[in-house]
Amino acid sequence: MRLVGPDGQQIGIRPLPEALSIARENDLDLVEVAAQANPPVCRIMDYGKYKYEAAQKAKESRRKASNVSIKEMKYRPKISKGDFDTKTRKVERFLQDGHKVKVTLTFRGREMHHPELGRRILDDVVGAVEHLGKVEIFPRQDGRNMTMVLGPDRKAQAASERARRQAETTGEVPAVADGPADGPARPAAPASNGGSAAPQEPASEPAPADQANDG
Repeated sequence: MRLVGPDGQQIGIRPLPEALSIARENDLDLVEVAAQANPPVCRIMDYGKYKYEAAQKAKESRRKASNVSIKEMKYRPKISKGDFDTKTRKVERFLQDGHKVKVTLTFRGREMHHPELGRRILDDVVGAVEHLGKVEIFPRQDGRNMTMVLGPDRKAQAASERARRQAETTGEVPAVADGPADGPARPAAPASNGGSAAPQEPASEPAPADQANDG
């Protein structure tokens, strides 16, 4: 047989009694690993440890496979902003937990004639979660449904987390707009007691004295 040592080194062609003797001297087992080879290949190893490590690897593989699942979130073309935000936050949580998300948009009645409305909603979802996930299956329409699949984007998540920690460290906060352009106007801040307000321009220029006297 061709004998392989416990560290993977090639010992060479050895008869069975000698191979068994070498294994016993190392307090290890002689295991046939390639019976179909010519000559057969045997390895000196701790067979109990080998079986344990193989079982642990198989268990870990099954655990990872069972933890990754596909969640589904349903939208409508005429969804309100509040419902859109609520559903999209759930999509974000699914992606953070490592799940894939199937986003389904359902059309009703005359909505079938305006697929661009559904595509716009899906594009908004992609834009809202781009810091956590990416599109794995692009939008496609099947009857009354338009679907796409999002998957976790580990690189984007890591970059987002680094940016968040940096902002916490430096004390920076993202700039926030004052509000919508059509919102109520904000009153000007009053001048402090120690300062003076800038003089206001008169609403209209006074008439020259000679014109005023003519009246």
